[in-house]
Amino acid sequence: MTGILFVLRSGVPWEMLPAEMGCGCGMSCWRRLRDWQAAGVWARLHQVLLERLHGAGEIDWSR
Repeated sequence: MTGILFVLRSGVPWEMLPAEMGCGCGMSCWRRLRDWQAAGVWARLHQVLLERLHGAGEIDWSR
């Protein structure tokens, strides 16, 4: 997941994922992202994070 998040946040191409991060090759991360997206993992993760943040009073829903 570290490699996926790094690429998504930094905008670097998948094939330029730094090897020193120890995340495997960028294409493996890309395939994992694709598979998780198709399986609904990201949508569920987003839902869980929102629920936890809401429960902790860390989300300002007034905006």
